[in-house]
Amino acid sequence: MNELLKKSAVEQAKMIADKEVSAVELLNATFDRIDEVESKVRAYNSLCKDKAMEIAKKVDEKVAKGEELPLLAGVPLTLKDNMNYIGTKTTASSKILENFVSPYNATVTEKLLNNLIPIVGKANLDEFAMGSSNENSAFNNVYNPWNLNKVPGGSSGGSAASVAALESSLSLGSDTGGSIRLPASFCGLVGMKPTYGRVSRYGLIAFASSLDQIGPFARTVEDAATLLEVISGHDVKDSTSIDAPVEQYSKHLNDDIKGKKVGVIKELLAEGVDADVKKAIETAIEDYKSMGCEIVEISLPYLKYSIGIYYILATAECSSNLARFDGVRYGHRTDNAETLIEMYNKSRAEGFGDEVKRRIMLGTYALSSGYYDAYYKKAQQLRRLVKEDFDKAFEKVDILISPTCPNTAFDIGSKTEDPLSMYLTDIATISANLAGIPGVSVPAGFDSSNMPIGLQIMTPQMTEQRLFNFAYKFEQCHDFYKQIAKL
Repeated sequence: MNELLKKSAVEQAKMIADKEVSAVELLNATFDRIDEVESKVRAYNSLCKDKAMEIAKKVDEKVAKGEELPLLAGVPLTLKDNMNYIGTKTTASSKILENFVSPYNATVTEKLLNNLIPIVGKANLDEFAMGSSNENSAFNNVYNPWNLNKVPGGSSGGSAASVAALESSLSLGSDTGGSIRLPASFCGLVGMKPTYGRVSRYGLIAFASSLDQIGPFARTVEDAATLLEVISGHDVKDSTSIDAPVEQYSKHLNDDIKGKKVGVIKELLAEGVDADVKKAIETAIEDYKSMGCEIVEISLPYLKYSIGIYYILATAECSSNLARFDGVRYGHRTDNAETLIEMYNKSRAEGFGDEVKRRIMLGTYALSSGYYDAYYKKAQQLRRLVKEDFDKAFEKVDILISPTCPNTAFDIGSKTEDPLSMYLTDIATISANLAGIPGVSVPAGFDSSNMPIGLQIMTPQMTEQRLFNFAYKFEQCHDFYKQIAKL
């Protein structure tokens, strides 16, 4: 393996700017690595080598002319395959979109291209981003680079695995209930979900529109902070986009946190947390104490309802959003139908996988006449109470911490027959999506089987700077982020 790939994204960008390495050399090393390990990891649905090479050559031309480079120019990145990139397949890992070619770019894609960041490929995911293990893809399972018998987490499993396997330096995922933070935890990465509306959703295939948010994967907090600077900002094409200036998140990572208050969420360190995970979080608490922080136990009484709230609201929005995939305008259409209704039914039955069908049915039921008030309306009311829990907590503390997940990565196939057990994997992450607040998972050690453990940090809306500051200070206490999976 080329040692260049072990460098952080920020280090790689500096080396390109300083002419220590060319963008083309770095990209070629990345594709060599993909050729070496991709058959084991299965992180990608498709590769974009020619397009990526065009971008890398543009970077090298600018360097040769002595022109200033934008942030992360020349650093290879993987795009989750539910984000549009013109001229490439965007499948959402579903048979219903197996041959769909993007006619336009997502806003995040435009921002990446404007910064001359080569997109090496489209990452595998749970179909339509519905899943916690990346076993729901219509095409292939993704395998965890730390142990190929384990899941990488979902739904952004391919995005996480590509970075953990050094098949790209950075990646983008989407997070609806933990789909960035959970794979980051399972794969030993930094994975960050921004404030709802901080990053444009235009060009992201919608799962649950009030919860979805695009965010970065990286091997260091500095890399993640820098990538968020690139993709953030107001977008008139997204009505939920926040009109606020983008901070230079990477410039204040080392600000002093002495005297700040760290809230430990009581409910997320109770029963059901693996002993190794609990020990890692207790170590993190001691780390913050040693940096001069005050530790405060925080109770979030409505947190216990988060899973129920989420699986009513998310499935309701999913049933509405996925109604557009009907075999009429684009996507899979059955070859065996005599009437319009039969064509609708068979196209959707053939095109959607089991988990997607399950969620569409649950959501349709929750929105149906006679059940709307009992389920959907009630869930919205409880969502507000979850948000108020967080508001009250942040009046007392600067940040909240918890395990990203009660357990480390589990064996492939071990939970596929038990959807409820799979859903509980997201118990610690879902609430941040319900409240619209930013959250990050940072490497916090390893369990007895050498599988990564993640520490989750959450802060109030639009305080990403604070989030990265606390994440960076913790990261620097250990060398967990320097560990690389041995494939």
